[in-house]
Amino acid sequence: MIETYRPLPGTLVRSVETPCLLLDLNALEKNFNTIARTYEGTICKMRAHAKNHKSPIIAKKQIQAGGTVGGVCAAKVSEAEVMVNGGIDNVLITNQIVTQDKIGRLCKLAKKADIMVAADDPRNIKDISEAAVTHGASIGIIIEVDTSMGRGGIRDSSLGVELAELAASLPGITFRGIMSHQTLPGKPDPETREIEGRGYIQKCLETKTAIEAVGIPVDIVSSGETWTYDIASLIPGVTEVQGGTYALMSHAYDYMDAFSIAAKIMSTVISTPSETVAIGDVGSRALGGVLPEIQDYPGVYVETVSDHQVILRSEGKMPLKIGDTFLLISGQQDIMVNRWDYFVTLRDGIVEGILDIEARGCVN
Repeated sequence: MIETYRPLPGTLVRSVETPCLLLDLNALEKNFNTIARTYEGTICKMRAHAKNHKSPIIAKKQIQAGGTVGGVCAAKVSEAEVMVNGGIDNVLITNQIVTQDKIGRLCKLAKKADIMVAADDPRNIKDISEAAVTHGASIGIIIEVDTSMGRGGIRDSSLGVELAELAASLPGITFRGIMSHQTLPGKPDPETREIEGRGYIQKCLETKTAIEAVGIPVDIVSSGETWTYDIASLIPGVTEVQGGTYALMSHAYDYMDAFSIAAKIMSTVISTPSETVAIGDVGSRALGGVLPEIQDYPGVYVETVSDHQVILRSEGKMPLKIGDTFLLISGQQDIMVNRWDYFVTLRDGIVEGILDIEARGCVN
């Protein structure tokens, strides 16, 4: 096996080869502690979304810090498999799983851990039930409610009632509750966050009320996300919040000042073709689709990226020279992290270790 470069513990960050994905452990732990304090003594708890960091080790740290349900969300079966194999015993898969092979994998996983999965279709629920019986497994069904995303999820509470009744009546599965996910564009102020967040989540709770009206208990209402972490926890009926971004953070969420940027990419200037332009040694293959922002250089911005390079432009004379390093903050950590093999973990500017991104590439 070919050995690839990995910096040694004790290395100063400025000496680490670039490009590299840095993880500031002080910032990470601060973010986890913020959640622990927010949910201390509350009925509602955090169910962190593992798709953000793709690491069962980080997921364990989130759980150990406190304020969580003791489990995580996963976006895909493969991601859930990595989490369970890494010691996480409670996973909610927040997408619909419909093919025979994947449902089979779901059943095998359910023999090792408490597994729940989102559903919004009666045929899918029946297929999961049949497979669970065949495999001798038990799977929790969470009805997804579409409140604003325009993707998977029921649009009408009456369908939610029908699906809950179906799930409650079939063998091999258990109706556990409902879930929703919301998005809010731009960088809203606290008042807008609260008004919009409460409005979206109330749509989800309407389905809870309708299901309970026919005598079926709704034990789980999994809603909210990073931008409503402090709002959803105060809404009666919400039992857990699906926060992802808060762990690593991104510049798109910089209005959430309770959290700090924990993951950054370090790059080196390899060319300065003009007085106002500098080229860095990291490109779209490592950055993802959303343009990052450069840290600590006012007046310098990311103009564009190519496969292997980032093009920086300065409003005046470019302050960066060939050989200088700089930090980039992602606008979408989920996509960016999925492109790296490992984090270089840091504490106070010194390398503490290497943390493999075990669920990298888990997209099925």
